[in-house]
Amino acid sequence: MEQYREVHLLDSAKEYIDGVSIPDQATIAAHVACMRSGDFESVRTKQLRGSIRELIVGHHRITYFEFDSALYFVRGFRKKTPKAPKSEIDYAEKVYKIIRNSIKL
Repeated sequence: MEQYREVHLLDSAKEYIDGVSIPDQATIAAHVACMRSGDFESVRTKQLRGSIRELIVGHHRITYFEFDSALYFVRGFRKKTPKAPKSEIDYAEKVYKIIRNSIKL
């Protein structure tokens, strides 16, 4: 039996995805659906720092983390350099800490 995860597409991630082409939006949505159903084998992801990871879809990257069995997609960016921008990782870590602290309360 598949274990479905709750998916939270934060505003910054949604804005990025809304700004890409319709075919790319569909591909990203398909990857998120795979992850939601627990199928991480069919998608490419990479650990960036600690709990922060990125979903790799062509030249698009979407930072995310998993917390309390839910997936939080933070923000997207177009891959232009070999390394993910430090500012993207820092921002995702900040969001992670905010969500972790608010859920603990």
